[in-house]
Amino acid sequence: MPTLFRLIVIIAVLAGLVYGSMLALVAFVEPQTAEISVRVPAEKLNPPQ
Repeated sequence: MPTLFRLIVIIAVLAGLVYGSMLALVAFVEPQTAEISVRVPAEKLNPPQ
């Protein structure tokens, strides 16, 4: 039984670390927005039949 309890505690600590790192990314990282324009060739829009 102690081995099972130790495994559950290790999994809980790892899950807490992952959750904490995701929370830190959300709180401290700001995405950079930029306008993007992509040219689409006319052949892609109206393919020859």
